[in-house]
Amino acid sequence: MSAVSRRVARAALVMALTETHPEEVEQKQLLAADGIRATAVDFGGDFVANVRRIVERAVVAAKREGVIQPTHAEEGAVAGAAHEALMQLGPKATGLSVGGKIGIARRDDHVAVAMFFGIGLGHLDEVAVGLAHRAVS
Repeated sequence: MSAVSRRVARAALVMALTETHPEEVEQKQLLAADGIRATAVDFGGDFVANVRRIVERAVVAAKREGVIQPTHAEEGAVAGAAHEALMQLGPKATGLSVGGKIGIARRDDHVAVAMFFGIGLGHLDEVAVGLAHRAVS
């Protein structure tokens, strides 16, 4: 794994772990100074019923915030990484409600998507993180 891949993956995780909008903005500015474009978006609902919606939210947020261009290859890279991150968490989240944040980061041809989930088990909430990387040219 290259140093750039690690930095982009870390940036996506940082964005997914932000708790407030002002914190997101601050992190985006810090990452931009390092040449990394990033964004985050909240999500929630039943895991199985919302997989498609969560992937779509990641793609829309990445385009809206200029992390990717609206091309088939770049949208596909974010969609693929978002889906992979979700599938990492499927065994814990299937059949339950989830809520959390999607972090997306890019530098050069490296794109990473991180998912930070709270998984609803009544008053016994679980937390989990999924992370995936794609390369775009």
